[in-house]
Amino acid sequence: MTITEEQFRFMVEDISADLIERLVSREHRSLKEAVDILYSSDTYKALTRPETGLYVQSSGYIFEYLTSELKTGKLS
Repeated sequence: MTITEEQFRFMVEDISADLIERLVSREHRSLKEAVDILYSSDTYKALTRPETGLYVQSSGYIFEYLTSELKTGKLS
C-alpha cells in the first residue's frame, strides 16, 4: 500500500491526538505534560518515520509502547 506524504502526516496527527488524550485520561497528566511527553518520546520519533510502519498500528497498540517507554525509560 502506498500513501502520500499528506496522508501519512494526517495519520500521525490523528494517532498523536489520541495518544495525548489517553495520557490525559488514563495517566492523569495535564494537557501540556501529555504533549511534552509524547513529542519528546522515542515512540513519537518511531511513529514519524514511515519505514517503521508504526503509523498503521492502532493507537491502543502504540499507547502500550509509549507507556512501556515511560516506565522503563526506553522503547522496547
